[in-house]
Amino acid sequence: MYLATAAPHQKDWLEKERLDMQNDTINQKPIRSLDEALDRCQDLGMRLSRQRRFILELLWQAQEHMSAREIYDRLNLQGKEIGHTSVYQNLEALSSQGIIECIERSDGRLYGNISDSHSHVNCLDTNQILDVHVVLPADILKQIEDQTGVRVTDYHINFFGYRNQEPANG
Repeated sequence: MYLATAAPHQKDWLEKERLDMQNDTINQKPIRSLDEALDRCQDLGMRLSRQRRFILELLWQAQEHMSAREIYDRLNLQGKEIGHTSVYQNLEALSSQGIIECIERSDGRLYGNISDSHSHVNCLDTNQILDVHVVLPADILKQIEDQTGVRVTDYHINFFGYRNQEPANG
């Protein structure tokens, strides 16, 4: 009812807020499969181009975090010709909508297929990032909340270690 009596600029703002709320509701459900990722793209009104499908399929098949360059190389090795720019643009669009994960590292961005809340094990000798789902005990969360005065609603933990023997110092 308010929308009908609002000024034109207010109508635009209210419509944008309504769409943002709709997208927030859509984005709250975790994506756990390629089909769910494709469905989320459609729900958000994103075009499912051939290139976008290639990228999503690769991320779900590989089950690892990759740079844009690695994604580009692997797709072209599979005979799926795609340009650098297309890879970067699609990765940006997919990660900005929460369909895929983007991890910022000192040596660049890595992309993965898991979009729901999870933690990472950073393997220092292989340079891999492994996804893990960790549930902290309630008493630890309460301790953090008591120390900070912040109610914890979500968390991501980064673990670091070596798969092989830790290198000798010296």
